[in-house]
Amino acid sequence: MKIKNLFGQQRRIFSFEFFPPKSEAGGATLEKTLHDLADLSPAFVSVTYGAGGSTRDRTIELVSRIQKVHQITAMAHLTCVGSNRTEIAAVLDRLVGEGIENVIALRGDPPAGQTHFEAVADGFAYASELTTFIRERHGHDLCLAGAGYPEGHLECRDLTADMANLGRKVAAGIDFIVTQLFFDNQVYFDFVKRARAAGITIPIVPGIMPITNLAQIERMTKMCGASIPTSFHAELDRQRADATAVLALGVAQATAQCVDLLRGGAPGVHFYTLNQSPATRMILAALKATHLA
Repeated sequence: MKIKNLFGQQRRIFSFEFFPPKSEAGGATLEKTLHDLADLSPAFVSVTYGAGGSTRDRTIELVSRIQKVHQITAMAHLTCVGSNRTEIAAVLDRLVGEGIENVIALRGDPPAGQTHFEAVADGFAYASELTTFIRERHGHDLCLAGAGYPEGHLECRDLTADMANLGRKVAAGIDFIVTQLFFDNQVYFDFVKRARAAGITIPIVPGIMPITNLAQIERMTKMCGASIPTSFHAELDRQRADATAVLALGVAQATAQCVDLLRGGAPGVHFYTLNQSPATRMILAALKATHLA
């Protein structure tokens, strides 16, 4: 199933992101999460791709298993980091061979220890270049997603320039956009407004990460350039030592975000799960109770 065909069917699209586990314990946690979330009938799940292709084989194995064993449409992340055209072509051929029809094309973050992204010889410097390459090689046999940055990419805080970059990805052939995480819905609505004004008409799915650990989300937002509203962060900080209270605040915030986003016209929600199920289950249960899911 190509994900692009799910939009516009008078239904909201709910999806989850996972990452390939690094240990047996992590694998067991992910299996439990997949089991716990499967009955929520996600439209699709995505699987991340480590820096420099460090989880490439595990990503391919995981998306294949999710689709074949769990019977859930899977989307593989694919980045430009550390790979040349031949290596990327081989990954694409393996994905297609496994029956995967959906890929999110990303530039990717610089590998650990590097502060700036550098394309390898005969590689790609931008997600738009990767998207063009995929389209040239596989035409429209693959459905392609791209990333959007409501607050601007960490390396491009000029929102006008960042929107021009998004326009290049759309022109190259992405079918829908999944946004970076955010905690203030206005930045999403403003982002969509700017995109529509720029002539971008494809679906823009908000990416939501329920806060379950404050120190963890502080590290992540610093890395990706997203911001936590001051008053919300202050309340989280007051409860920092109480994991249960932080989880409750995070779920309440994410639930309120989702309700507002869906009522405001968002086509669905993509949840960054960090391979955990409780927060996402609680949020979707609340959305179902209000007939928004």
